[in-house]
Amino acid sequence: MATTQEVTIKDLLESGAHFGHQKHRWNPKMKRFIFEERNGIYIIDLAKTMQQIRNAVQAVAAVVAKRKSILFVGTKKQAKSVIRECAEQAGEFYICERWLGGTLTNLSTIRQSVKTLERIEKKIAAGVGFTKKELSLLNKEQIKLDRNLSGIRAMRKPPGLVIVVDPSKEHIAVAEAKKLGIPVMGLVDTNCDPDPIDYVIACNDDALKSIKLILQAITQSIIDKKNELFVGGGKEVASEEEGEEGEERTSENRFPDDKE
Repeated sequence: MATTQEVTIKDLLESGAHFGHQKHRWNPKMKRFIFEERNGIYIIDLAKTMQQIRNAVQAVAAVVAKRKSILFVGTKKQAKSVIRECAEQAGEFYICERWLGGTLTNLSTIRQSVKTLERIEKKIAAGVGFTKKELSLLNKEQIKLDRNLSGIRAMRKPPGLVIVVDPSKEHIAVAEAKKLGIPVMGLVDTNCDPDPIDYVIACNDDALKSIKLILQAITQSIIDKKNELFVGGGKEVASEEEGEEGEERTSENRFPDDKE
């Protein structure tokens, strides 16, 4: 996994992080993060991206130091696997399938859905008193709920930070976070509005290599900070999210094909 110190301009170039969208798809508010226009494509200023990554890793470390949780969000196909992988490695929450309305602003309803999922799982595990058809229906419901809730099953209060890949696609998540005063960190492409994002990381948010490189640096910062917080006996100081009983958190470069 890449550490902050290992991420270089060369790494960013090789990942295609500098490729923005075509001119006709840009958001003028991203002008300050653009280096030049080349063959109808905006090229992102990677010197600024490097500084933004430095700021980002410091920001996530500060959140961890306050014993607050972090929510990773990325539902586009290029981001799903990386979001889940990084969040699980960091021991944080994630949403990589579908953002359920009210995930942050109506968390009590989400908690009820989690309880429903837990009840269904208990019924399936018992496996008695149900016909094959009833068990089949329960299995389908369990799969559906688990797909949407698996990354936030243990999230009992709003996180201290939301990290999103592509704020334009995840605009509902961004809006809910802003409504609650939760800071947002975002991988922001040239077609996005950077204004609602507290920690902008200007980059190609459509290329898997670019997304993975940046998120891994952020993830490593979270892991490193948590390692600093470990105390005697290998136990970490209880976080705000864990509660009194220490509840576990469960949780090629030239114009890529997925660019338009």
